[in-house]
Amino acid sequence: MDTKLTLKLDEDVIERAKKYASNKKLSLSRLIENYLDSLTKEQDNDFEISPFVKSIATGKSIPIDADWKEIRDQYADHLDEKYK
Repeated sequence: MDTKLTLKLDEDVIERAKKYASNKKLSLSRLIENYLDSLTKEQDNDFEISPFVKSIATGKSIPIDADWKEIRDQYADHLDEKYK
């Protein structure tokens, strides 16, 4: 059920919001409703980590004083061998 709401906002903000809503092909009311809905919607913190992310999360760290050029070259060599 839709209910009327009156807001007092800065005139410049309203004009920019109207232009933004128009560019998105939305009414200003719908734009504000979507924004308020996104702010107040309950967040589901129980999300599943994708298998891809799990596969790249090794927990290994690289020392701060590592030779990046050597690491890059070793990885390039690894890829060369892998894709022969």
